[in-house]
Amino acid sequence: MKKKKPAAAKNLAGASFYINVTLRVIKSLFVGFILVLFLGGMLALGIGAGYFAYLVEGTSTPTKEEVKQTVGDITEASKLLYADNKEIATISADPIRQKVDTDEISPWVKKAIVATEDEYFYEHHGVVPKAVLRALISEVSGFGSGSGGSTLTQQLIKQQVLTSETSFKRKANEIVLALDVEKYLSKDEILTAYLNVSPFGRNNKGQNIAGVEEAAMGIFGVHAQELNLPQAAFIAGLPQSPIVYSPYTNTGDLKEDYSIGLDRKNNVLFNMYREKIISQQEYEEALNYDLAQDFQPREEIEDEQRGFLYYTIYNEAVSILAKQQATQDGVSESDYEQDDVRNRYVEQARVKIQNQGLTVQSTIDKNIYDAMQLSAAEYGQYLDNGSGTPIETGNILMDNQTGRIYGFVGSRDYSTNQNNHAFDTLRQPGSSIKPLLVYGPAIDQGLIGSGSRIADFPMKYQRGENAGKELRNATGEGSKTFQTTREALVESTNIPAYHVYQELLTEKGSEQFVYENYLKKMNYQASSDWGVESAPLGTVITSTLTQVNGFQALANEGVYQEGYLIESITDSTGKEIYKHQENPVQVYSKAAATIMTDMMRSVVNEQETTPFKSLLSGVNYTLSTADWVGKTGTTDNYADNWLIVSTPSVTLGSWTGRDDNQPMDSNAGNRTATYMAYLAGRIYSVNPSVFGVNEDFELSDDVKKEKVSTFTGLKPGRVTHEGTTYQVPSGESDSLWAKDGPADNTYKFGIGGTDSNYEDYWDTRRSSRNNNNATTNNNTTYNNNNNNNDD
Repeated sequence: MKKKKPAAAKNLAGASFYINVTLRVIKSLFVGFILVLFLGGMLALGIGAGYFAYLVEGTSTPTKEEVKQTVGDITEASKLLYADNKEIATISADPIRQKVDTDEISPWVKKAIVATEDEYFYEHHGVVPKAVLRALISEVSGFGSGSGGSTLTQQLIKQQVLTSETSFKRKANEIVLALDVEKYLSKDEILTAYLNVSPFGRNNKGQNIAGVEEAAMGIFGVHAQELNLPQAAFIAGLPQSPIVYSPYTNTGDLKEDYSIGLDRKNNVLFNMYREKIISQQEYEEALNYDLAQDFQPREEIEDEQRGFLYYTIYNEAVSILAKQQATQDGVSESDYEQDDVRNRYVEQARVKIQNQGLTVQSTIDKNIYDAMQLSAAEYGQYLDNGSGTPIETGNILMDNQTGRIYGFVGSRDYSTNQNNHAFDTLRQPGSSIKPLLVYGPAIDQGLIGSGSRIADFPMKYQRGENAGKELRNATGEGSKTFQTTREALVESTNIPAYHVYQELLTEKGSEQFVYENYLKKMNYQASSDWGVESAPLGTVITSTLTQVNGFQALANEGVYQEGYLIESITDSTGKEIYKHQENPVQVYSKAAATIMTDMMRSVVNEQETTPFKSLLSGVNYTLSTADWVGKTGTTDNYADNWLIVSTPSVTLGSWTGRDDNQPMDSNAGNRTATYMAYLAGRIYSVNPSVFGVNEDFELSDDVKKEKVSTFTGLKPGRVTHEGTTYQVPSGESDSLWAKDGPADNTYKFGIGGTDSNYEDYWDTRRSSRNNNNATTNNNTTYNNNNNNNDD
């Protein structure tokens, strides 16, 4: 008979069984967990590797030469040059820096930087994996700072090759490039490059500085190789937060409390002591060193003479580089016009031109430019009217065939007035717009010829805010006759210009026809005001540059060449990165443009609105014999006065007025002409050939020289109206047409005018027939009077 096991034994055996099962389950679960963790890790690693490969896709592997050039490409000052390669100025860099060789840097600085910024610098190959992983986890989890993990090599890449944006793609590219840099450069070369490019806050002049040499000189007044241990430690602590740790404000004054920078210095010293780079004695001595006594006192920045020439060329170069980069990035013109987009590219261009050792060659002729400045200084007084407020001016001399700007005057004295009246200020052009807006397009479209008749009778505006107001000429309410096109241009009458412009817009069915087909091609600003009735009187604002450029097109047989200031831009190696390319635009037909210069010759020769020609004869007779053409312009209350003249070679333009838009007086036109005569004479004295004195404007071969009735401007012949046949007064003249030609004679022969205007005019036919002074060639001799102004 078997003995039964005690109950206690049974219970113990059962417990053991369950414990054993439990342990086996736990073991299995642990093994399974480890397996899952391993597989998950491998999967994550695979995904991570794939994602990393995706991020660096397209990143080309640089050559050794490319690495050295890129990393060692330290900021260099750029230069602005005249056309003859003489220097205008050196462009100040921001931050300023000076490159030094490795033996010109104190060993203390190198040791301090390594101990503080990258303790494993001499051990790693460009990256520290665990540091990168730690930074990545921080970035993904949101805990801690995601900005860590960068070695000195990576920081160098970020400063010289990539941007400082925070993104996984940039970080991945940074790692790849850091490995390449370590492959091609020695540790000392990397460290030296880092110390030459890194920002170090401000100097004692308040300037932003970069590079260890500028830091040593600007903070302690010694060269980088002369820095002692505490000074080196202070400088080594700056790159982490340069402006915060800098002892100077943006004025160059010492901060009231710069202890945070000194604390940072102490941390650097501790790092050096901890890494056994310095002994305890050196550490304690450096801690107790009175570093504040070495901070340099505030110094004034040397005042470099800058003026219109420097800033105008500089800003134009920035604009060119910004647009160039935007185009290379595939940015459309419409997107570029958005302020945030344009400003971003402009800022990039400023950094580039301030730091990359570019050479900007301008179109400016030094002798001509200097002569123009001297003229403004010496003869600007002729513009003043005795009011006590100086009358300002803006002038530009432009080559007709290319658009090259030889020289300009921004204001009479940059030190007292920094408004650039040649390029920036916008003013109403007055009657100087008529050749470009009214008569040029009308002749080009075949609406009129030089001998066409246009109503100049008293009238009122018909629509808009001026409806019901009287439209007047400068000399009164109208000559109560029909003027020829040439007469209307020479006398600069407003009423005929109004009629021609309205007729042209009505015929074409668009208030913007002239702007869209002519002015827009010459870079005039868009405005709904080009369609208002007062537009042909010059009420839409524009710049001196734009006006001069418009007359350049007329003087160049209708071909517009955009005015330009910069011939080329080259990089620090001499490679040309920009070259001006001509982009000729045929705005007016050759026939229309040469007819306009023929009529504008009458403006200058007849001197109804300007005594420029006779005044120039007194200044320089030879220059006065050039084939001058041009146009004047005056706005309401004589607030603006314009004179733009051309020879076949160049166009010289002038705006005069007050910045506060207050009126001048009725003699402003004569004063402008006097100033312009002296200005032209001074330019001629330093460069006689620029005006092309021996050249002449000529009518193009396709100009139609039509015989017309002088009385009507149409083809000769009798006129029948309402059953009555009118004998047209005798007398024929030549009328120049660019297109079509004069119509058959008719009672209502002219542009504009009411029935009563025509009735009055036909009533004069008998006296007109007996007028012995009637012109036979449409070149009427006009009496010069004392009112040399037009509206």
